[in-house]
Amino acid sequence: MPPYPGAGEQQPQGSAAEQTAYLPPFPGPEAQQQGSAAEAGRPAPYPAAGQEPQHLAAEQTAYLPPFPGPEQQPQGSAAEQTAYLPPFPGPEAQPQGSAAEQTAYLPPVPGPEAQSPQGSAAAQAPQPAADEDAAWSPPTLGGNTLRAVDPAQARAEGRSPIIDPGPQPAILTAALGLLLAAAAALGQFALLVPLIALQALTAAGWFRLNGMWPARQGIALAFAGALVADVAVLAVDPLYGAGAIVGTLGAWVLITLVLQLRSRAEPDERMYGLMASVASAALAIICAGFLAADSAAVTVGAAAVAVAVFVRALPLPTPASVGVSLASAAGAGVAVGGLTSVGVGGALVGLAAGVCALVGLRVAAYDYPSKFVHMTAGVALPLAAAAPAVYLIGRVVG
Repeated sequence: MPPYPGAGEQQPQGSAAEQTAYLPPFPGPEAQQQGSAAEAGRPAPYPAAGQEPQHLAAEQTAYLPPFPGPEQQPQGSAAEQTAYLPPFPGPEAQPQGSAAEQTAYLPPVPGPEAQSPQGSAAAQAPQPAADEDAAWSPPTLGGNTLRAVDPAQARAEGRSPIIDPGPQPAILTAALGLLLAAAAALGQFALLVPLIALQALTAAGWFRLNGMWPARQGIALAFAGALVADVAVLAVDPLYGAGAIVGTLGAWVLITLVLQLRSRAEPDERMYGLMASVASAALAIICAGFLAADSAAVTVGAAAVAVAVFVRALPLPTPASVGVSLASAAGAGVAVGGLTSVGVGGALVGLAAGVCALVGLRVAAYDYPSKFVHMTAGVALPLAAAAPAVYLIGRVVG
């Protein structure tokens, strides 16, 4: 460096940038660590008079704003100088709640392994999907206990929304079906006891399957329609049983529509409620088809549903399980039909009832149903769906 001028010598003129223009730039900490121990102790050579350094201090600070002089200081009060700044909140406007609530929308802080270059490279590399080849396991003995995964999230991940109820609801369905078969042999009034239980399970299970719970008014309305249909079938001649069921269904659709029009809920919510109420009432009312059908056909059809649902719950591959279930339903129809007046036509009644039972069981397994759905809709829908088939095929073979 040049010698420092004495008291009698002329002080250098110019700004600080001009006085230090020929000094080499100061290296950063990373540049100091890269040098060796010998290079770190050796001073950088001062450039000669005719040699210009590669980076001048003036060039390095060319993009910095100039420092205003005393005459260029901003005028005005502090309020005018900070007029465009956002107001500072007072103590009463401070955010309330815990630190976790205040930072709920902030992205998570990466860990030490994610901050390293290796961690970032590994994070950017595509990871193989672990669930690409995963499939649902066979039904468990306990069925599905919780709605563990949100349906929308599961669909976004490409998962199947179907969970079969399992053996436990199948055992209850088989027990209820056998109870219907035995009661039908005793007469219509004996058949009312298991039939009313079936209609109550159908009304409650359909609302819960659609995610509407509690819906006490809708369940009560659907169950009341089922009771009215039962009374109408018992009140008319057996030839007009189907007309009594259809008339009750039409009246209940009109009542449900009027009640939904009086609702003050949002339009979308009213539409969902209308569809769920009409479907629940229709399923509960058509269960009265067991009352209108021939008693021998009811015995054959209910027994076939019990066998088909129980066999479907066994841990078998899906195609084999469906085939064995339908074959078992037809075989049960032949066996029970031989004990009644249906005879060989019981095979057709059992096969039709078995197909309807598997359809109802599939509906009850849709959209990640909870255990409550399995114990209501999973038990009732196979029998409810089979009621029209038992009535129609029973009249054909009878």
